[in-house]
Amino acid sequence: MRTAATVATCDSAVVPAVGTLRTTAASRLADYVLLTKPRISLLVLLTVSAGFALGSADGWHPLLLFHALFGIALVAAASSAFNQWLERDSDALMPRTLNRPLPSGRLSPAEVLIFGLVAGTFGLVWLAAFVDAVTAVLAAVTLVLYVGLYTPLKRRTSFGTAVGAIPGAMPPVLGWAAAGAPLDAGAFSLFALLFLWQFPHFLAIAWIYRDQYARAGLKMLPARGQTPRVTGLMAVGYAVVLVPLSLYPAACGLAGNSYLVAALALSAAYLAAAVRFAASESLRTARGLLWTSLVYLPVLLVTLVWDHFSLLS
Repeated sequence: MRTAATVATCDSAVVPAVGTLRTTAASRLADYVLLTKPRISLLVLLTVSAGFALGSADGWHPLLLFHALFGIALVAAASSAFNQWLERDSDALMPRTLNRPLPSGRLSPAEVLIFGLVAGTFGLVWLAAFVDAVTAVLAAVTLVLYVGLYTPLKRRTSFGTAVGAIPGAMPPVLGWAAAGAPLDAGAFSLFALLFLWQFPHFLAIAWIYRDQYARAGLKMLPARGQTPRVTGLMAVGYAVVLVPLSLYPAACGLAGNSYLVAALALSAAYLAAAVRFAASESLRTARGLLWTSLVYLPVLLVTLVWDHFSLLS
């Protein structure tokens, strides 16, 4: 027969167990969110939205945009999961990635692989069903290039950075295609803009973590022991080309003078940050270039979309 004291003891044991279960579930959910690289995914969805807005010639379609963002977000999540699944051994060798869900042991390789397969398949099917076949195919190509080509190439050649810039430049094109716009010069201008923007950005990150990349066996630019200022000069070269290229969307009729002024000012600031980095390669100047790149892209895209709709009104 259970006494009152026995019941109280049992109840007190149940409460911590329930609390522990909830904490464990929340922690695992948080790890799955980390698996999607949420900050990168947010930037991807911003560029998709910009491409969708610029490609919407016959008006704004919120429901279609939702379907596009949902499907592309799932494909992006799958890309990140597959990338971390393939790089789990090298991630375990770098302090910047050591605490990711896989190398830390909080998620198993099987769990991450299944998550990637489910998210990728569901995302592509969603795009094909609720957006269109073109967007689904482009998303599939982006996934294959990122996971099947860029990720393994990082261990073999520094040319992998250039290959990785191709899927990295695809999100605004996906948004453009999802809006039903043809893949013309306007779509190419967005692709080219994102493609060139990535190089000073990548070079700054690679310089900051060059020793970690080398220790993990990743062939990233710059290589350890490389001649000083080569990385900075490469960043300057890409930033110089980006100045006229940033004006190309206006030449395609996507924007007007307001965008031209903003593009020139932003590209000049990006170039100046690259020049400072080249003149004195240091943690401070590399971080300055990195933060400038992170401000440059969203401000440029918001200005482009705003000026585009100003021309239409």
